[in-house]
Amino acid sequence: MVNRVNTLSIYVPKNKMTRRPVERLAKLAEAKERSINYLVVEAILQFLDREEKKK
Repeated sequence: MVNRVNTLSIYVPKNKMTRRPVERLAKLAEAKERSINYLVVEAILQFLDREEKKK
């Protein structure tokens, strides 16, 4: 059984697909020698840190 507590799946809206987020993440991940997952988690953490400071 898969532990869904540590799993996150995202949906990219059609209108955002024109900005090619998945393709860009894949290219950046390769260039940085990191996984796409690593980049996404880092982006989420940076967003949370920034937004939580605004409270």
